[in-house]
Amino acid sequence: MAAAPAPPQAPPKPTWDPRRPQPPFPWLRPTIRIRLTLLYGGMFLIAGILLLSIIYLLAAQAISTGNQPLFKIVSFSQGSQLKVSSDNCPEINTTSLLLSDFNDAISRCVDKQRQVALDDLLSRSLLALLGLAIIAFAFGYAMAGRVLSPLGRITRTARAVAGSDLSRRIELDGPDDELKELADTFDDMLERLQRAFTAQQRFVGNASHELRTPLAINRTLLEVHLSDPNAPVELQQLGKTLLATNERSEQLVEGLLLLARSDNQIVERKPVDLAEVASQAIDQVHGEAEAKGVRIEGERKPAVVQGNGVLLERIALNLVQNAVRYNVPEDGWVEVTTEIQHGQAVLTVSNTGPVVPAYEIDNLFEPFRRLRTERTGSDKGVGLGLSIARSVARAHGGHIAAQPREGGGLVMRVTLPV
Repeated sequence: MAAAPAPPQAPPKPTWDPRRPQPPFPWLRPTIRIRLTLLYGGMFLIAGILLLSIIYLLAAQAISTGNQPLFKIVSFSQGSQLKVSSDNCPEINTTSLLLSDFNDAISRCVDKQRQVALDDLLSRSLLALLGLAIIAFAFGYAMAGRVLSPLGRITRTARAVAGSDLSRRIELDGPDDELKELADTFDDMLERLQRAFTAQQRFVGNASHELRTPLAINRTLLEVHLSDPNAPVELQQLGKTLLATNERSEQLVEGLLLLARSDNQIVERKPVDLAEVASQAIDQVHGEAEAKGVRIEGERKPAVVQGNGVLLERIALNLVQNAVRYNVPEDGWVEVTTEIQHGQAVLTVSNTGPVVPAYEIDNLFEPFRRLRTERTGSDKGVGLGLSIARSVARAHGGHIAAQPREGGGLVMRVTLPV
């Protein structure tokens, strides 16, 4: 009897530790706390030494000034009368003074000179302190900006990445402190995000190509069968239905591909006039609008932005198409305007139509969602128009907003930076 096979062994645990190795002496790491402590402690010490030196010099000068003789003896006579001369004590410059009056005058003069010296020392010390404070603040501001300059670099890179530029890296050089660790971690995260987005782009491209090919073959076969005049009526009707379904699938694939591409960075930017883009979109929808009895009006002023003309035209086309298709049966209208407001280019598309509740506005921008429906089919589109418009607007650094119009319909406003 054969022995039972041994149960499978558990895979060995990985020996590689993704965490960063700890330095042998972590307390010697030049962290920002240590650097700032040394910097500001050193500045305080230097400022204290300078202030003490200045006070010492001022005190020495005051003492030197105080060492000058208060008076000079001019003559001495019998009878305890003394004749003196003084530059600092004018009150003893008399012809003669009694000894008691002389001692009192000298005491008052000494007290006065001491007070003058102290006042002079205090005023000069305050001026020195004020000057050192200004220098210390200026030097501290400059050094703090130098220490924290990597934060500005990280912030600028984060803003560039927020604009869909995942190719940017911080690549911070300098001491191995907390800021460098943060920058390296941010660079690693960006590297993983870029790989994920690149893989998504590659998958979307391959998937769309694989889906386009059978749809194109189906369309060709259906068109060939429909071109046969001897085909039965039922077969022709089925072929038309299948052809319409195939066309809808092709639109869905193209919409998904454009939606995936528009979420990424707009690499090549050129001057594009929104007025011209809106006019092109109106020309493409003009036939459908006439068939539905919808008139298109509005003043389109020049509004030049930097972007991709094809994608911006898709925004205008999707908005105008939706405004025409979701309109009232009779006497409907669509107003398309372009202008510059507060330094930004604005494309506004207003239309008559059914009343749209305010709580339904956000659902309109979700893929495959329509008013009061989730993912149900419709002959008016595939449910990606507003999603594509929002993605293209975000890729250009702008945004799109919708609000219900009084009496029914919507007001769609696209704002793009000039």
